[in-house]
Amino acid sequence: MPETPQQQVTLKMKLQRVNVIDSHTGGEPTRIVISGGPDLGKGDMASRRKIFQNEYDRFRSAIVNEPRGGDVWVGGILCEPTRTETAAGIVFFNNVGVLNMCGHGTIGLAVTLHHLGRIAPGNHLIETSVGDVSIYLQENNRVTVTNVPSYRYRQCVKLKLDGGDTIYGDIAWGGNWFFLAQDPQQHVTVDHIPRLSEIANQIRTALIRDGITGDDGGEIDHIELFGPADDPADSRNFVLCPGGAYDRSPCGTGTSAKLACLMADGKVAPGTTWRQQSIVGSVFEAEGKWHQDRVIPKITGSAHVNTESTLILDPEDPFCMGITS
Repeated sequence: MPETPQQQVTLKMKLQRVNVIDSHTGGEPTRIVISGGPDLGKGDMASRRKIFQNEYDRFRSAIVNEPRGGDVWVGGILCEPTRTETAAGIVFFNNVGVLNMCGHGTIGLAVTLHHLGRIAPGNHLIETSVGDVSIYLQENNRVTVTNVPSYRYRQCVKLKLDGGDTIYGDIAWGGNWFFLAQDPQQHVTVDHIPRLSEIANQIRTALIRDGITGDDGGEIDHIELFGPADDPADSRNFVLCPGGAYDRSPCGTGTSAKLACLMADGKVAPGTTWRQQSIVGSVFEAEGKWHQDRVIPKITGSAHVNTESTLILDPEDPFCMGITS
């Protein structure tokens, strides 16, 4: 039998509608929740991130996990900023939890805000859970992000992998914690993704096994491997993200961490452009300057809006809040 008007009204009341805009930055998707998300209060983004993490984890899963998303998706809750001089606040998350910062996501956020008519080309400040970042939006979907201060914490850390190999790498902060190492076989290409994923997972396992963390005890949840790039890029990377997916973009926070290491070694001079290529071929341009003992990185890349949609959360759907295993 067809539903009565009253039944239709009841059904509509039960459904939660979440409006999102999807974009990709160098091939890596970003989904920004523009309305219909939870109220995270009026505090700074660090406190809102904590509220989101502690109280709305099921909502996070519903937005980026299957059947609406997948393990490669990064999401963001668009928030009202706490200050009049900032354009927006953002809390980033992925398929397994919240993120401190996301470089490609910030580039995607900038293009999304422009798509919505909320910002014009030019300079703007964005509030994140690890501090303010500056964005410079250009006319052609290119965005420069002045990221949080980045630095190398430890150099040439030795790891014995479960597979029997020994690998050496640096630990650095670029908004997230990274272990950065050269690919032992120097084959950072699409057809070697399964092998690269295996090595990166072994590195992550060894870091946990040996109790190796960032200088604040933070988990080193991003693994970055490097190899030769196509001209004119300087390096090609493979980045394994916390949820087990690889980054299709060159990774903004990872490029920041790498730049901090290169500048610490004197291999890249302040103000010099260094180009990081992703595993799928997209490129970020990076340059930095010293501020005391930290590097202030500028990362430039392109993003494109590709979807405006309304996600429907139906409590009668057995997979309403996402498939998590």
